[in-house]
Amino acid sequence: MARANDEAAALIQELADLLSITGGDAFKIRAYEKAARAIAGHPDDISGLDLAGLRTIPTVGEAIAKKVLDYTTTGTIRQVEELRTQIPAGVRALTAIPTLGPKKALALYEELGVSSVEELEAAIGAGRLRGLKGFGAKTEENILRGIELMRGSGERVLVDAAAGVADEVVAALSALPQVERCEHAGSLRRMRETIGDVDVLVASTDPHPIMAAFAALPLVHEVIASGDKKTSIRTAKGLQVDLRVVPPESWGAALQYFTGSQAHNIRTREIAVKAGLKLSEYGLFDAETGELIVSETEDEVYERLGLPWVHPALREDTGEIEAALAGELPRLVTVGDLRGDLHSHTDLTDGIAPLEDMVRAAAARGLEYYAITDHAPNLFMQRMTDEKMLAQREQVRGLQASFPDLTLLHGTELNIDPDGNVDWDADFLAGFDVCVASVHSHFTQDRDAMTRRLVRACENPHVHVIGHPTARSIGRRPPVDADWDEVFRAAARTGTALEIDSFPDRLDLPADLVRRAKRLGVKFAVDTDAHSVGHHRNIRYGVGTAQRGWLTPDDVVNTWPLARLREFLRKG
Repeated sequence: MARANDEAAALIQELADLLSITGGDAFKIRAYEKAARAIAGHPDDISGLDLAGLRTIPTVGEAIAKKVLDYTTTGTIRQVEELRTQIPAGVRALTAIPTLGPKKALALYEELGVSSVEELEAAIGAGRLRGLKGFGAKTEENILRGIELMRGSGERVLVDAAAGVADEVVAALSALPQVERCEHAGSLRRMRETIGDVDVLVASTDPHPIMAAFAALPLVHEVIASGDKKTSIRTAKGLQVDLRVVPPESWGAALQYFTGSQAHNIRTREIAVKAGLKLSEYGLFDAETGELIVSETEDEVYERLGLPWVHPALREDTGEIEAALAGELPRLVTVGDLRGDLHSHTDLTDGIAPLEDMVRAAAARGLEYYAITDHAPNLFMQRMTDEKMLAQREQVRGLQASFPDLTLLHGTELNIDPDGNVDWDADFLAGFDVCVASVHSHFTQDRDAMTRRLVRACENPHVHVIGHPTARSIGRRPPVDADWDEVFRAAARTGTALEIDSFPDRLDLPADLVRRAKRLGVKFAVDTDAHSVGHHRNIRYGVGTAQRGWLTPDDVVNTWPLARLREFLRKG
């Protein structure tokens, strides 16, 4: 995605946040939030659009379009700059804490003079929040958890932010005549959910012009270090990118070395040592003579170590070496294996694109089936009604003739209430092709209550998929607390799939829980949960999470032929 889209969206979202602090109109705030999502999800670069072009983006009216135009011409939005001066920096610092809303941040500043995270921690420790209106013991607990969550994320970025930068760098460098091969490596190639820095690897015999071109890229804010073997830069948003250039004959060894986790690389080096070899980023050598044995491809390196090629997503020393030695590495699911998508939204609820646009995007992906699953009525802000949903069903049926190669499924995303019930009665639910059910509220229920809630949802014969099961938002909201093995056993017993939501700030189920659930016989759905046309691209991150969870195509229900999927959906 173009950086202009992301930066403009961030400014519009900040405008919404600032208005929340100053008591702005709730309707206008929601409009800004929706426009921010639309701009971030817009498939084309907004930097070259005029006012009329900006107004073609769904939910972006003239007033917001003018603000975006302000950004594309000046690099900022004047109203944002003005509001920043009206709100103390301390209040804005507090709003960065997950679970602490802007109004509570303002109250803490005005009532207690708290203007930093450290001062807030001290105030909680001293009991100063007690008696403050709207701040109970549970609020204090949530704030402390939010501070821990914020600090835990550190300087890391979500995988899509890192991937966007890596894709731009790889594309630019690959076009240079001196570059023979170019790929990103490191934790991004392993598809970790957050990334500390981006590693890019180039094979070339002429590194100097490559390093110069890298340092001159538009995304470069600062050159940290420069040389012919390694150059490091920092982007305007603080993300470090390290470029290494190696001789073409060292490509395979270098890619293996700079991709694996430290623990994985220690294991492969130990295997090399036991075989009388030495493994480095330059190749696999005879330990006694120093003679180069292999280095050109990763396959050669692993093969000489007595191992099959290990998929990058598995290179974490979590059993992949043992599985490789035993010949038991799985054939991991890929994006190309997916035949369908079982979770997506339109502008009928909180999506930003019309039904036909979302269907066309699904068809462009080459899918065989596609489910439209707009929100059900218990998520009150979406204003769903029986009549709206039935009217959409007729629209879906009418649209089917225009997409003969794509089977359209009409579904819904239900809300799992605190007791485990969902929207609508059994008769109404029976009319849907597929029902996803998700937790959208009451995230702080205790472990036993949350476990019962999710188990009961699995036991509902009309619930086919549990959407984003832990309800986490990476860096902003922790996962709900549940006895996950009990939930997984219920899902396996009832034939309920668990979703791997591809949104970069969800990636939910997380990979560690995916692997646990797989062992207990659970099936999965890898979905985009797309709210815009652009969100269809996020599928790479969901599949990466599935790969980190060791899933095969057979573990994922939306890799199955439609007939087999329909049989699965006849649950109960």
